[in-house]
Amino acid sequence: MFFSNNSRLSRLICGASYSDASRPILSSKQLSVEVLSGLTVSLALVPEAVAFAFVAGVAPLVGLYAAFIVGLITALIGGRPGMISGATGALAVVMVALVMSHGVQYLFATVILMGILQLIAGALRWGKFIRMVPHPVMLGFVNGLAIVIGLAQLEQFKIADADGTMRWMQGEVLYFTLGLIVLTMLVIWLAPRVTKIIPAPLAAIGIVTGVVLGFGVDVPRVGDLASLAGGWPSFAVPMVPFTLETLSIIFPYALILAAIGLIESLLTLNLVGEMTEQRGGASQECLAQGTANLVTGFFGGMGGCAMIGQSMINVKSGGRTRIAGVAAALFLLSFILFASPLIEQIPIAALVGVMFMVVIGTFAWHSISAMRRVPRSDALVIIVVTFVTVIEDLAIAVVVGVIMSALVYAWNVAKHIHASKRPSIREKGAIVYDIQGPLFFGSVAGFRELFQVKDDPETVIIDFAASRVVDQSALQAIEDVAAKYNEAGKRVMLRHLSQDCHRLLSKSGQLIVDSDDDPEYQLAVDYGVRLGVFENGH
Repeated sequence: MFFSNNSRLSRLICGASYSDASRPILSSKQLSVEVLSGLTVSLALVPEAVAFAFVAGVAPLVGLYAAFIVGLITALIGGRPGMISGATGALAVVMVALVMSHGVQYLFATVILMGILQLIAGALRWGKFIRMVPHPVMLGFVNGLAIVIGLAQLEQFKIADADGTMRWMQGEVLYFTLGLIVLTMLVIWLAPRVTKIIPAPLAAIGIVTGVVLGFGVDVPRVGDLASLAGGWPSFAVPMVPFTLETLSIIFPYALILAAIGLIESLLTLNLVGEMTEQRGGASQECLAQGTANLVTGFFGGMGGCAMIGQSMINVKSGGRTRIAGVAAALFLLSFILFASPLIEQIPIAALVGVMFMVVIGTFAWHSISAMRRVPRSDALVIIVVTFVTVIEDLAIAVVVGVIMSALVYAWNVAKHIHASKRPSIREKGAIVYDIQGPLFFGSVAGFRELFQVKDDPETVIIDFAASRVVDQSALQAIEDVAAKYNEAGKRVMLRHLSQDCHRLLSKSGQLIVDSDDDPEYQLAVDYGVRLGVFENGH
């Protein structure tokens, strides 16, 4: 690791579900680590918030206020201590179309509605569905976001001409910038070998800033992006008409933003949980994100969600409790109110160097070698999710990855349907088909091919003792097979089906063999569409 690795610190979670008697006491040393980690994160938040505000087409303070409010609220009540939230690029690229067409006030109204939708998701406990995301999708998510974070830093290699036109750096400015980035990365790598009291990224920012100011190096600084000075965020109701027309404009954006924000936050929650070995609540995180965005919309912020880059900085700097996240938000507010002249002197190269180290630490390098060992389908999912994350957005990438994984699973399971034939002991002259494997939409074609209607005797028994009938497609396939035997003048008997299957197939006039050893699993059926799904995973 390039940062101080304290992933096995005692589980100091302020505000987590500990009793007062068993809650660990935060030592002064750990407290200083938390505060310094928060300071490091806050410095890294500044250029990101300003840059994402520009992407969304709003003023820099709109991004900074969002980073402060969202970061503070989620740090206090979020589902995972150690996570950092703020204004993100994944949301900004969606917002820009709304801002350009209707203005920033509509954006604030959209952020409020976004928060309400996320609160509903939390109240309905939809966060638990993040468990359905397979591991290959998680690897693709991590790799894709690492690439996105790295590509975002390339924008910092542009400078403005006298007429405001942006162009790529050249000459001494480029060489000095590259040198400072390398220096920053070296300090982050070497600092933990000297001391772990000060987080390595903070030490690197301090040293590189000292070099730039001491030697008067002419490189872009934070102040060149925009002025950070501002006042307290003030409460205001968005100035938009409260009509159905307004709702029709903002609802599609709010729905997309809510989905992207929750997906990115919940995946980051799982990632941070693996690194810190801490438990957390997905539904609680949904409620925290919803509350944060609801409040942010009333205080002139652009909304936000979890930030994987800043979360990695915090975790690898030693931040384990809610104190680090709260400190980061408060430091950011102090920059806006009091310390903007000082923060504006920090060279952008130092912050770019920190983020490049985040990219190196975030990318799942082991996934490259693992692709030669895992099934090809899993390797393809990793590659596709990574690619879609980079060219589209996280929400689409995760949906694509989950669908691909589900289809691969269905295809593999569908190949397991088969049958063995044997003479019947109870019915003389009858033949028994012992069906093995799950019968569902993916395996019905193979199921129909198992039977030899012309060659079979007058009585045929289909035994489902080693099978499970999963859905409406399976029931329809059974009816189709029975119909073929009926057309041939042959008798069909079905054995070892659940009582729900009995009722459904009886409605179609099928002959059911009632047996004492019929399975007891239930089929949850909507009789309107006759769609069935077994409980308990059957």
